[in-house]
Amino acid sequence: MKIVIIGGVAGGASAAARARRLGEDAEIIVLERGQYPSFANCGLPYYVGGEIQSRDKLLVAPVEMLRNRHRLDVRVRSEVTQIDRQNKTVQVRDLNSGTEYAEPYDKLIIATGAAPFKPPIPGIDSELVMGLRDLADADRMHQLATSGKQRAVIVGAGFIGIEVAENLRHRGMDVTIVELADQILPPWDHEMIAPMDHKLRSEGIEIRLSDSATAFKEVDGGLQVELKSGDTLAADFVVLSVGVRPENRLAIDAQIECGSRGGIVTNEHMQTNDSDVYAVGDVVQVDDYITHEKIQIPLAGPANRQGRIAADHIFGRSSSYRGTQGTAIVGAFGMSAAMVGQSEKLLRRAGTTFEKVYIHPSDHAGYYPGASPMTLKLLFDRENGAILGAQGVGSKGVDKRIDVIAMAIQAKLTVEDLEEAELCYAPQFGHAKDPINMLGFVASGVLRGDHPVTQVDRLPESPATGGEVFLLDVRSEAENSQGHIPGAHNIPIEQLRDRLDELPKDKPIAAYCQVGMRGYLATRVLMHHGFDVHNLSGGYKAWLLYHPA
Repeated sequence: MKIVIIGGVAGGASAAARARRLGEDAEIIVLERGQYPSFANCGLPYYVGGEIQSRDKLLVAPVEMLRNRHRLDVRVRSEVTQIDRQNKTVQVRDLNSGTEYAEPYDKLIIATGAAPFKPPIPGIDSELVMGLRDLADADRMHQLATSGKQRAVIVGAGFIGIEVAENLRHRGMDVTIVELADQILPPWDHEMIAPMDHKLRSEGIEIRLSDSATAFKEVDGGLQVELKSGDTLAADFVVLSVGVRPENRLAIDAQIECGSRGGIVTNEHMQTNDSDVYAVGDVVQVDDYITHEKIQIPLAGPANRQGRIAADHIFGRSSSYRGTQGTAIVGAFGMSAAMVGQSEKLLRRAGTTFEKVYIHPSDHAGYYPGASPMTLKLLFDRENGAILGAQGVGSKGVDKRIDVIAMAIQAKLTVEDLEEAELCYAPQFGHAKDPINMLGFVASGVLRGDHPVTQVDRLPESPATGGEVFLLDVRSEAENSQGHIPGAHNIPIEQLRDRLDELPKDKPIAAYCQVGMRGYLATRVLMHHGFDVHNLSGGYKAWLLYHPA
């Protein structure tokens, strides 16, 4: 059997290595347009910033290793220009010599990935406007960042934009981020990313939201960046981070089916509409694991799995891709934000009914030195407790909790199952009641009616009748004096039972404390006394996420 793979990196290289393990006698050819068939593209920003000092560390599987260890026919600087499905050949151009030839295949795997999107902005073709897709881009950015350049403008505040901003700041550069949306990291919900926004600003990064670049002009060896707002920024160079688009030209020309967003359509075995042609990685359209909608999410983990699955199926195994959950994390200056599944904004856009809860635990037991706070948000079906998504932000331990929830989603567990999750515990690692358990306790209480909640974005409207709500702050007087929700009445939880006559019976009450625990206790007390009461999920800390100023 002869397998030809177009592209390397995550999907293509994984498919090639897996195919060799399954078929020792197969002829496997990897055609890579660039110089390096397998490199750590997620590590590129950290090489630019000096966190990864050796460029060679980015070479996950050098050409020599692929050839010698796996006996793969790896051809770099080889660009596929056409797929001829009828004759089962690909047309290849040797970029070094300029010669072209036809290469036949029995099975073909397309792993061309996605390319940075370049909007039609005047001046965008300047050499000082760059993306960060491969080692050549990283080399050029590294050279600029270490040659005394002082100012960089980053257009787009997605994953790459945030990581590049951090690393250029580590180089001592003045960095400005310009983002069209009204928040950084648009996939996250607005309030959950507020701490990351604050952290970036505190580290000296200027962030301009709800703005965009309209032109780039070369001036005195640098660039002048004109913005939609009318402002102008000076930069030594600009980094574009405004998203990627599937490199699907070969597929389209070969009449291989593509979806509405450009991704190649495959079945669960990564087969296209041509049974001898497979596609994997960022070039493919995938199913959302929760909603089953067709989506386009470029992530390294799914690309690697898809490569293995395609190779499995070629060799007669029944492996299938389950869909993409969107599990992702980004870090900067010691803080991280992670998410899995649906965001609140996506659920609202789709008209899906849901409930949400917030908690603010530490990463490990508070009595053990070094405990660090985090905020976790859980989204779930209010009828059956199915987990729809989760987000977290903090300095330590966020990845661990989102990973656990990602597995819970894949196993189709409910919030009640989170109550019973048995996770490793010692005071330096976690809690006897892990934050995962706490999310389960809080969400399950909502599900059962034991713990009615309201939300910051529902105030001051009543969670029940739409009328004005009575805000009850059950923290101490000292805490209240340090900051409170405007209009709140302060009755400390310890005094609540003795001061019930101060509370209205004719309007709903929203009780809150600092993080939600005392608010929950107050809610239970008042429910027993016949009050219409809801706990403000996440307490005053959640309110601050919505009102960071």
